[in-house]
Amino acid sequence: MPTVSAREDARSRRESAVATAALAVLGLAALAVRGLPQLTPLLLALASALAAVVVARHAGRLDRRSRRPWRALTVVAGLLVAAQLLYVLDPAGGPGLSAWAQLPQVPAVPLAVAACLLLLPSRTRRGAVTRDLLDGGIVLVAVALAAALVLSDVLASSRGPLGALLVVGYPVTAALLSGVAVMVVVRADAPRRRAASWLLVTMLALAVVAVSGALANVVGDRAAGILTVLAWTAMLAAAVRAVDSDPGVPEAHADDAPAPALLGVVVSHVTAYGVAGVLLVLLALGHVLTAVELVLGGLLIALTCIRSLLWARDGGTLIRRLLQTEAYLRALAASAEDVTVILDAGGRVRWISGAADRQLGWTARELTGRRLADLVEPADRGVLDRVAAEVTTAVPAGLPPTVRLRSRGGHWRDVEISGAARAGVPGTALRDGLVLHLRDVTERRTAQRELERMAFTDYLTGLPNRARFVAALDDARGRAAAGEPSCVLLVDLDGFKAVNDVAGHEAGDQLLVQVADQLRGGAREQDLVARLGGDEFALLVAGGIDEATGLAERLVAALDRTFRAPGPRGTGSGPRFAVSGSIGVAGLDPADDPSATVRHADLALRAAKAAGKRCVRSSGEAIDAALSRRTRLARDLPAALDEGQLRVLYQPVVGVHDRRVLGLEALVRWEHPLLGTIPPDEFIPLAEEDGLIVPLQRYVLGVATRKAAVLLADGWDVQMGVNVSARHLQAGCLAPDVAAALTAAQLPAGKLILEITESVLLDMHDRLLSDLATLRGMGCVLSLDDFGAGYSSLAYLARLPVQVLKMDREFVAGIETDPRVRVLVAGVVELGRTLGMDVVAEGVETDGQLEQLRAMDCRFLQGYLFGRPMPFEQLRALLSGFDPSVLDAGGPVEPEVDAGVHLVGQDG
Repeated sequence: MPTVSAREDARSRRESAVATAALAVLGLAALAVRGLPQLTPLLLALASALAAVVVARHAGRLDRRSRRPWRALTVVAGLLVAAQLLYVLDPAGGPGLSAWAQLPQVPAVPLAVAACLLLLPSRTRRGAVTRDLLDGGIVLVAVALAAALVLSDVLASSRGPLGALLVVGYPVTAALLSGVAVMVVVRADAPRRRAASWLLVTMLALAVVAVSGALANVVGDRAAGILTVLAWTAMLAAAVRAVDSDPGVPEAHADDAPAPALLGVVVSHVTAYGVAGVLLVLLALGHVLTAVELVLGGLLIALTCIRSLLWARDGGTLIRRLLQTEAYLRALAASAEDVTVILDAGGRVRWISGAADRQLGWTARELTGRRLADLVEPADRGVLDRVAAEVTTAVPAGLPPTVRLRSRGGHWRDVEISGAARAGVPGTALRDGLVLHLRDVTERRTAQRELERMAFTDYLTGLPNRARFVAALDDARGRAAAGEPSCVLLVDLDGFKAVNDVAGHEAGDQLLVQVADQLRGGAREQDLVARLGGDEFALLVAGGIDEATGLAERLVAALDRTFRAPGPRGTGSGPRFAVSGSIGVAGLDPADDPSATVRHADLALRAAKAAGKRCVRSSGEAIDAALSRRTRLARDLPAALDEGQLRVLYQPVVGVHDRRVLGLEALVRWEHPLLGTIPPDEFIPLAEEDGLIVPLQRYVLGVATRKAAVLLADGWDVQMGVNVSARHLQAGCLAPDVAAALTAAQLPAGKLILEITESVLLDMHDRLLSDLATLRGMGCVLSLDDFGAGYSSLAYLARLPVQVLKMDREFVAGIETDPRVRVLVAGVVELGRTLGMDVVAEGVETDGQLEQLRAMDCRFLQGYLFGRPMPFEQLRALLSGFDPSVLDAGGPVEPEVDAGVHLVGQDG
């Protein structure tokens, strides 16, 4: 169907308005000159010609198939023009008595019928056609019977055969056209139904013209003549409006279902009952029925009864189909995992399907009629309103919301709203209803909460871990901004290393558990005690610096004691160790981020340990010394790059199945001429802040690639890993720097592993991903370092083109003693296997850790158990003298059948 432009549509409407106004003027003029017999038909002929021109013009905007009914209607208007002109040329016979004037109107009747039928769809079901014909037949017979009743006396007084023929022919024609037009309105396509309705008005006006014309032509009723002029004008105006309302034949859709023909039944029955009522009134007034009236009345009753029976049959069929469809829908909804609930405008449950008792703790009968919001926890009731608003405004929803719903037994269940839709049923309580798909996720949410608790809990002591402590710091910063001060205490044990080295890790773990209990007991109820890692603890204290310092001094006194390590045959028989604690205190500034507060407390802790241990220092006391050291390091770092004070050490990465050293990690150290060895966590942040990280990493890349090329030339097939700063990535020059280092060393790109920390996930953008993809395309291996210690997001992980996950050492440290940590580590190994990534476990130091990792089939390991960071000169001895038996803790590992030899991060 061609599309009609908005400009063409507006022009057609303007032309229709002008034509309607002109027809009204011509109709009024015809009424005004009613005393001049020759002028009235002339004006009606002029009005008919105008309507024919407008109908033809408007039909031209439609396609060939759509314009067919309006072409036929144009011809009908032309024949009416001819008939009116013949009235003008034959005034002797009087209006309507000219036989010549009737000739053009004879072919106009079938053409008008054709115009109606051409509006019908091309394909219609046989049963529907039968019912439409019955509706049209009822209207036809009813109109014919009404005409017979009204015009019976007129027929008896008609003048001659022509007059009798006009009296009978006009009503029959009117009945035929009305019946056909009703059938068209009922069966027309929905887009064209408005045009069909205007065509019905046209035919009804034509029927009025026919009946009034019969009265006027036979008995000369002047009132009937006025009715004829008015009906004629209305007929032409309705014809113009009909063609103007037609959008054309719509496109066919396979899933369009035919609607029940209710309009045809209503029109036919109203017409039949109306005529029957007139007949009863006439019989009451003493009218005697003629044979024709008796036949028409009996036929009308028979047709109406047949149509009523068919309508009842259609209703029964429709009810059976509805019941069958409802059964299908119930079976479909019951087979789904979700429970489907339909709410009315008041939020009451009107329909429910699925395993409601199992999923929601209520039966369908118990829920029906109740307000769903009454069963939802008050804090979650706003979720239902938000879901309803999102459906109404078509706002895209994020993750499925979850509410807590009370079951019949009073227990709370976590119920997920997995889907929602509007249930609009006009004229019912569901006018503004809502369809919800509910799913019981109590077990899943419980598991999630347990995982969250494990993720925020230290495996050994049960205290909150670093992540939980940082989150609490962020909350406390908001309270500090509102006038509620807080402080941070960092606690470090003095003498802990001696316990670990002499008595073993089990004794060290016992000491940590005891210290945790002491800190928990010494802190107040409102204070948070956490273990950050190793022998370092932290407290978040509500109050000012003086209150926090007093608490710190009490804790130092409590920690100053002797620890008796367990002996080989039980507790209390091992060596004694003098254990104490040093504490750094820092106030929480709302303007600083949590990491800055921890850094200030760490500076205070270093000052405390430098002061001889067993003491407390605040950040104000330590800040001057720390600033002095930082200033000295920041000033000397550029010279360290130029004067060769930096050196690179290498730590091996071994393959469990390959039973050899597969890779090396390059680690940079700074040997300061006055301050001694500076740890990387102290001078790397300085390099990043002072803009020296790029030249520093260029230096490490150059050294590492050259040494890797030397090893490769000597026959050692190993890969070299280099840590990459997020600042180097953000600078946008990492890919060119890597390419330059590889070219200068003549090292294949596949032998270089670039280790990126999880902090890169905080700054994900298209350019960064493009740089990583470029490095991957060069052949370099990308590794995500310290996975699980920072911002671990599986959504971002799936987007990063990394091939290796390096598990943080804190996971490995607790794998022997805590089953929950074992579950997490096994999950990370399985995650890497699922994503096609190699997993490297860092910090492997004991045979027990090795045994657990081998049981999980973690194929790549790194840690002091296999070698400490060492200078390049010692690497050849390590590579040639590596003892594979160190990997046999717990028994030999059977290699995979198709494993072959794989290098860390190598595709395949």
